[in-house]
Amino acid sequence: MSNTSGFTAKLTSSDGINYINIGLMIISVIAAYILPFEVFLFSYAVLGPLHYLTEISWLDKKNYFIKSKNDIWIFVVMVVIITIGMFDEKSRTNAFVSSLMFSGFMYALIILFVEKLSIKLGLVFLTFLVSVIFNFNVYPTIPFMIFAVWLPTIMHVFLFTGAFILFGALKSRSVSGIISLVFFICCALVFFIYVPENFGITVSDYGKKAYSFFRIVNTSLYELFGYGTLKRDDIALYISPKAVAIMRFIAFAYTYHYLNWFSKTSVIKWNQVSKTRMTVIIVLWIASVVLYAVSYKIGFYALFLLSMLHVFFEFPLNHFTFIGIGKELKSIFRK
Repeated sequence: MSNTSGFTAKLTSSDGINYINIGLMIISVIAAYILPFEVFLFSYAVLGPLHYLTEISWLDKKNYFIKSKNDIWIFVVMVVIITIGMFDEKSRTNAFVSSLMFSGFMYALIILFVEKLSIKLGLVFLTFLVSVIFNFNVYPTIPFMIFAVWLPTIMHVFLFTGAFILFGALKSRSVSGIISLVFFICCALVFFIYVPENFGITVSDYGKKAYSFFRIVNTSLYELFGYGTLKRDDIALYISPKAVAIMRFIAFAYTYHYLNWFSKTSVIKWNQVSKTRMTVIIVLWIASVVLYAVSYKIGFYALFLLSMLHVFFEFPLNHFTFIGIGKELKSIFRK
């Protein structure tokens, strides 16, 4: 019995979790190489909703890492406006998606330091005004791509995940944490170093149809990496080696992002909630998966609000993490 408890203790220790995560990275890389589109679609539909629900629950317990929990209602308003535009393509709110994302991200930083409501509202209005003046909402300018396309997608699942790994490693002065970060970066790079042709399973017709909601992420990254221009309805999106390499990277980033969250249950303790809350989470998760199973389109639209809420609610934590990284690095250099 003591051997079992000792083994469990090792697995749930900081080093144990870091090495488990390296294993999860390897699994995510292999899966992304073999079946990139379907792996992403599965992760997004099955692991995604459970991640949204449990993280929002955990953030609520942590007061969203802000001074006043009432400040999150600005996030809710912004997400509702964005969602309305998502359902109604003719809505005028579509013209301000990038501004709303930018304002939400900056508002999360503002409320970490400012307490007076009038100043907070004034500053967030100013950030919105600045984004409009400098044409953040014009496609395909860099500001539009950063805030409307990449911030809620690849930056959220890759850049911020890497920041969390780095912060954890610096805070605990963990060698295994730094090793896991280096491994994380190498896993992302390998997709662009080893770009095989005719490798893996070809995406199905269902996969192509279901993935239509996410194609702008691929085409924008394709251009960002200097591969050329790729239209969203171009068949090369699914068969070109370079385009598939980008898809593998996206599939890896999303899959590992979710697995990383669930692997750290013993550290962040997101599962320590009342039975009632956990029951609600499980019921809503099962309902979400059923919706995706019935129709990926229905599932995507039904869960869009929840997905965006968890992105916005995490913004204060993102800023808190980067501030923490700066403090830890400063402390290390001082010593």
